[in-house]
Amino acid sequence: MQEKNHILKILKKTQESLQKKDYIRIKSLSDKIIHQASTEQDPDIISLAIIIYSLSKLIERESYKTEKNWNKFYSDYIKNIKDMIQALEKNNLEKFRYEIESNRILIEKLSGKLKQFIEDVFRKARVNKASKIYEHGISMEKTAKILGITIWELTEYAGQTKTGDINLAVTIPIEKRIKIAEEIFK
Repeated sequence: MQEKNHILKILKKTQESLQKKDYIRIKSLSDKIIHQASTEQDPDIISLAIIIYSLSKLIERESYKTEKNWNKFYSDYIKNIKDMIQALEKNNLEKFRYEIESNRILIEKLSGKLKQFIEDVFRKARVNKASKIYEHGISMEKTAKILGITIWELTEYAGQTKTGDINLAVTIPIEKRIKIAEEIFK
């Protein structure tokens, strides 16, 4: 991993954003990693981009926080990010890779609706990040293979988004939507 300091900086910013529950910034941070992932095609960096993007989706949606085992899963997930930071600070790339794998194992240990939801979030995150890598000029076939998705999934997603346009696809919380609607009808 050539850009250890860059990754470390992004992880620290992710950790800061987590405390503020700033999922928009977290999504943006995952995109910053994708540029590097596109040039190096390092599976660890790609996995990290997916982990960070998925995290933004997890804190964005309130409804999943009522699921059984959510609190345990979320605290373990946050600890996993912290452990990645510590591993990179100590220049321990083996431990860093172990923590990336540990993140996958966290999901495998889940059960019920929460497991289905988290798996779905990660699947969609892989497709989203594949689309970003494809935008950087990596072939569709290679991108799909790197991220473990089908070319069909990537084609369908890439067709729905405008390549090259900035599109954060942010979900506005219901309270803010109501406020906007009230302002419109005043």
